[in-house]
Amino acid sequence: MANPALRLPENIPGDFFVDSTCIDCDACRQIAPETFTDAGDASIVYRQPASESEAKRALMALVACPTASIGTTEHHDAHIGIDAFPAQISDNVYFCGFTAESSFGAWSYLIVRPQSEGGNVLVDSPRFATHLARKIELMGGVRTMFLTHRDDVADHRRFADRFNCERVMHADDGAARLGIEHVLRGTESFELDQDLIAIPVPGHTRGHVVLFYRRKFLFTGDHLAWSPNRETLTAFRSACWYS
Repeated sequence: MANPALRLPENIPGDFFVDSTCIDCDACRQIAPETFTDAGDASIVYRQPASESEAKRALMALVACPTASIGTTEHHDAHIGIDAFPAQISDNVYFCGFTAESSFGAWSYLIVRPQSEGGNVLVDSPRFATHLARKIELMGGVRTMFLTHRDDVADHRRFADRFNCERVMHADDGAARLGIEHVLRGTESFELDQDLIAIPVPGHTRGHVVLFYRRKFLFTGDHLAWSPNRETLTAFRSACWYS
């Protein structure tokens, strides 16, 4: 929980606030844009939740925050935010929440599939939390963990131990060193199964790989991002460390 003594002065007065430990990962602004906004190099509360649904989204942001930089001055049932994850995005794709500081707040996703179709896929690793692991277990566990690149592996070992799943990652991002079971090599696309295509995109990191699911959902890791200025997906030059 955030420290009220470190509350950023840019926060609007009231219940929810962000403190100075914020790393500006953008998670809260994506989860609850009606409450949080950008203040340069940090997020702040610019509008207090005005309804139960807005309060729930704000609590989801609090739970997802990788640095516990969001706090409240009033008592709230934390399980409102905790139990909301994994949160359905579209069809059988869910956002895991519980982002990790070691991944700079990167998002992790769960693809829920019957065992006959290959079982559930965890795309990148969230922060390990017992509540989240139990929920994922109830949703069928994890058969495959796809790690897009070395920056977003977070607590992959703990999830792999919990679910005894196979991890997939490219050799050029240190897969062998991490003990990955299925190591990808080269620059050609690779079909993991009939619905999953791994596509190497060595820009952000040398071994960065995106995952194309059902030719509908593209899990990009840090390869692509939304540009609010251009209003389109783009690859930021400042993030293309390898190429």
